[in-house]
Amino acid sequence: MELNFNDPKVKRVQEVYQSLWAINKTTAKFTSKNAESFGLTLQQLSILNTLFAFPELTQQELAERLVSSKSTISVGVDKLVKMGLIERNYSEKDRREVQVSLTVKGEEVSKRSSKRSISYKAMLYALEKMSDDDIQALLRIQRELLDRLVESGY
Repeated sequence: MELNFNDPKVKRVQEVYQSLWAINKTTAKFTSKNAESFGLTLQQLSILNTLFAFPELTQQELAERLVSSKSTISVGVDKLVKMGLIERNYSEKDRREVQVSLTVKGEEVSKRSSKRSISYKAMLYALEKMSDDDIQALLRIQRELLDRLVESGY
């Protein structure tokens, strides 16, 4: 199916994409600044913070949570292991599965990054300017959009 970019519906799609892209880019910029202050990349900090919130995930589960490929996550995990921030352990249930977890040092970096999180402070500021009803509507609409995207099967 070829898209007609003069079609108002296609123009609306473009507007939604641009809006989501701008929000994503802005929050990623804030988070990157925070990550850089710890000598980490955005992906590495995301791995640490995800493991802090969900301890002892497999690399596959980590990749799923971060919506990334297992090979991309593996590279990030390798670097964090070398930095002494996370460790790999073989699953007791299935020796083929490798679980990753934070070291004490990794947990400390994650805690400090959360306290200094520019993106969370900026989002808190932005959300404080919105009504609770608008925030709930935003979350509902985003969930619905995600469900429809997944449902599309593309």
